[in-house]
Parts: sequence; C-alpha cells; structure tokens
Amino acid sequence: MKTVEKTSLPTFPFTAIVGQEEMKLALQLNVIDPKIGGVIIMGDRGTGKSTTIRAIADLLPEIEIVKDDPFNSHPTNPELMNSSVLEQFRNNETIETELVNIPMVDLPLGATEDRVCGTIDIEKALTEGVKAFEPGLLAKANRGILYVDEVNLLDDHLVDILLDSAASGWNTVEREGISVRHPARFVLVGSGNPEEGELRPQLLDRFGMHAEIRTVKDPELRVKIVEERTAFDQNPQIWIDKYQEEQEALRSKLVTAQQLLPSIEIDYDFRVKISQICSELDVDGLRGDIVVNRAAKAFAALNNKTKVDLDDISNIIVLCLRHRLRKDPLESIDSGAKVRKVFNDIFEI
Repeated sequence: MKTVEKTSLPTFPFTAIVGQEEMKLALQLNVIDPKIGGVIIMGDRGTGKSTTIRAIADLLPEIEIVKDDPFNSHPTNPELMNSSVLEQFRNNETIETELVNIPMVDLPLGATEDRVCGTIDIEKALTEGVKAFEPGLLAKANRGILYVDEVNLLDDHLVDILLDSAASGWNTVEREGISVRHPARFVLVGSGNPEEGELRPQLLDRFGMHAEIRTVKDPELRVKIVEERTAFDQNPQIWIDKYQEEQEALRSKLVTAQQLLPSIEIDYDFRVKISQICSELDVDGLRGDIVVNRAAKAFAALNNKTKVDLDDISNIIVLCLRHRLRKDPLESIDSGAKVRKVFNDIFEI
C-alpha cells in the first residue's frame, strides 16, 4: 500500500477554532454519520465558515482507496466501488491501494452540470474514436466532503442534483449513448450569507442540519481570535504542532464514534416524543423525524454512550428542525426558540 504525501497549504487546526460551537458540532455529527444529510451554515461574512470546514477535512484520518481511481473506490466495500473496480473485486483480482487524505472538494458558483456530474471525454473521442467518461466533482468528492460556498446563490437545478446524490449515495450520468453510475457518498456542506438570499424551503428541508453563526461581539474574544490567526499566519507549523495532541484526541474520538454508531439504541418513548415534536411544529414530511433520530445517535456516539438520553436529543434538536418550520412573518419568536419551547413542553422540562 502506498501513502500519498500531503502537498496542500497548512490548514488552521480544528481544535484551535474559537467559538462557533453549533457549526463545529454539526460538522462532527455529519462526519460520524454522513446519512444525516449534510449541513447548511448560514451567517455573517468573515466568521470562519470556510476555515472551519477545511479544518474538519484536515482533521480526519486518511482513507484507503484503489490506486489511481478517479472515484476514490473502496478496495473491499462493493457499495463504494465503481463498475471496473467491482468487476476486479468479483474476479478476485489483486487490487493495488493507496492512502490519501479525505477528499475536500470545493464547488465553484459558476460550475456547469457537466463539471459537477461528469461528461464525455472529448479528447479521447477525437483522438482515439472511443466514447470515454470524464468524471466530475461528484466522483472526486466520493467518501469525502463537498463544500459549496454561497450555496444560496447556486442554481436550483444544481442544488437539486447535489442533494439527490448526497441522499442516494450514487450519481448516474447518461451522455451520448454512455450510461455511467458511480458511488457519490459525501458530506454535503453549504454555507452562505442570508442577506444575499435564502434557499427555497423545498431545498432547505433536504439539508440534514442548519447551523446559524454570528459575528463575535465580545471584544476580548475578538482580540483572541485575531491574535491566534495572526500567530498561525506567521508560523503555521509551530501553531499546528501546538495543537497536535488535541487534534489527535479529537480524531480518535470521531473514529471511535463512527465504530460505536451502529450499536447505539434509542428508546421507543423517545422516538414517539421526537415525532410528537415534529408534528406539533407542523414539519412537512418525515425527514425531520429521521434526521433527529440519526443526529441524536451520532451525538451519543460522540460522547461514548451506548444509548440515547434526553441530553443527546436536547443538544441536536434545534440544529435538525429550525430550518423545517414554516415562516410566519407575524410571529416574533425565532425558529430556534420555537423548537426549544415545544421540546421543553413535550419533555416537561
């Protein structure tokens, strides 16, 4: 097995990021269970959204992939292989592997559908006369993180494609007589500034979680953030070394949580009350119920528990439901506070 060396620029350590606890928690839970459905992070400009998302990708351990495979195929899991690797696997052929960093793919605002999904390799078609598939960003993001900055400005059609792939774990492309289906399992992270426009409710609902972040108001905390960023920029390696132990501890905690997740249990009574909260809040569909159950289990796993308790649900309920509420312009209470009030009423807190 070959290990691919890191060649990217230094990344600010995740454990060194001050504040923005909602965003950090949502990212960690989606890493533990990608089936939560990703997270949309909305907030002011310059609040560290991009820095935090890149930091969580850098924190995660390397993954084993089939060498030189553009789809990041898993060498032993058929559900994470492209068709050619799957054929090799079924024929018991030797598959060469390598270790790579977790893929972190940025989707630019001007991206086309072909760039996202993949298209025909024109060069091969012209020079060799063969129809070959050229993988897109969804292939590159398989088993990693796909980050869309200013997602509220992205074309709705592209957002639909991203959400469909994130939900199903597959991308199907049909172009010029070629039909290709490949795994596309990734954590979808979108960020944006609400002042520049909101996502349509139908699209917003399909993100598993919604984190809100605000500019830090405390002057002393602002000074601390500026000083830490300045120190990192002056000598990144010293700063990375300073947080090495904390980074390793959190990395180990996330890996343990991923392993523990399948065994986490949640009582029937809790499941009923979660659905009661969703019903009381008039949440459309059952996506809210499913996400709250998944996120509560992921939070329990993160805290090394084997069973979901009330505290686990309390810590994730707002993240999972605030963006699924119908907006009433005459209502003074914000969506997060409304979710919290209904939660407290139903659990009699």
